[in-house]
Amino acid sequence: MSVSERDEVAADVENELTLLSRYHAHAQRAGFQLDRSAYLLLGRLELEHPLSLKQLAEAFRLDISTINRQIGALLKRGLVDRVPDPDGGMARKVEATALGLEQLHADRALGRKGVERIIAEWSDHDRDELRRLLTKFNGEIEKYDGNSWPRAGRTS
Repeated sequence: MSVSERDEVAADVENELTLLSRYHAHAQRAGFQLDRSAYLLLGRLELEHPLSLKQLAEAFRLDISTINRQIGALLKRGLVDRVPDPDGGMARKVEATALGLEQLHADRALGRKGVERIIAEWSDHDRDELRRLLTKFNGEIEKYDGNSWPRAGRTS
């Protein structure tokens, strides 16, 4: 493949990712209980808990003030609690509450139904290929960024 063909492929992939982000943000959020930041924070806290604000800021590559504001909103809704550091540190940590996990799981189920609706007619091979390529793509981003993301069933 020539350089210009590789550039064209990269441009097409970037465009399709932009569209995917748009579709996911628009269509998938309808009916959800959680906004995007709450969904992402609770998802991380489900897999790694408890975490400090600093750890969350590092994981999300956000300023700690942004994380503090987002966690504050979740605290007000009863979706997270501040807890003592289980390792005995002075700083308090954050963990998801049962209500937070309940809403996360309900939203996740809605998201899965939305995806299933779109790929219902796909072959098993195409479904597996999409999963494989998305996992590979995200893995390459994490490797490039030096910021791995935990997945259910495996450690970070």
